[in-house]
Amino acid sequence: MAAESLATIPVDGAQIAYRRIGNGRPLLVLNGFAATSADWDPSFIHGLAASNELVLLDNRGIGGSTDSGKPFDIAQLADDAARAIEMLGLKRASVLGWSMGGFIGQTLALRHPDRLNKLILLSTDPGGASADLTSAEVWSELIDMSGTPHEQARRLLSLLFPSDIAESIYREFGDIVAAARARLSPDLVKRQAAAMDAWHHTGAGNRLREMSVPVLIATGTADVVIPPSNALKLVNAIPGAWLAQFDGGGHAFIAQYPGPLADLINTFLKLG
Repeated sequence: MAAESLATIPVDGAQIAYRRIGNGRPLLVLNGFAATSADWDPSFIHGLAASNELVLLDNRGIGGSTDSGKPFDIAQLADDAARAIEMLGLKRASVLGWSMGGFIGQTLALRHPDRLNKLILLSTDPGGASADLTSAEVWSELIDMSGTPHEQARRLLSLLFPSDIAESIYREFGDIVAAARARLSPDLVKRQAAAMDAWHHTGAGNRLREMSVPVLIATGTADVVIPPSNALKLVNAIPGAWLAQFDGGGHAFIAQYPGPLADLINTFLKLG
């Protein structure tokens, strides 16, 4: 992934970077908090790319994308994604969003339903009063940019994965995660955190019942960042939604179950 070149799309006050990989149905892939298109588990991405043409975006201001430095909200990020679909000439695409990317995906489906075929929501919540939030301690650790890049990497991985595997993942991938943390802009992280905080005051609310596209919801049962109970709230609110729960999966359960999750998503996208 890292060796692939990025292209950019002009949007409102920003240049949105993206990379394309694979062949087949178009699938727009939206990152989580403080993540870029280079941070996805490679085997998961290659599993999806076997059956789909992936468009992996960097949200405004992060990775290869630029922006004006002004505050933004989840709606702005959703409008950026809709503009990307339009500018790439896709007309419609399926959308996959992880964590904060799931907030963006829900908003995109409600604001721009004519741009979507299907929606996949991973490790995410509906926002607003109906969302079950993590503890203040976990939230504080998630947005904490203090310490060396390696200290940040170890802290982040302890949140993303269950404790029995977080340390082994750090030993194998800690240098890569630390290098990514070193490239982050603290200001951008603060603006993303503010957008997520605003989402948890507003969210999609009762509008989820208006969702007109097929939706797949998946979560890890051991997620401490976004409690897995949120997946049940989403599936109960969205008509006809699918639900998959991955036993013992953390917030980044994608990296624990890359093959089975990619297979499930490919099956969902093929149907209908």
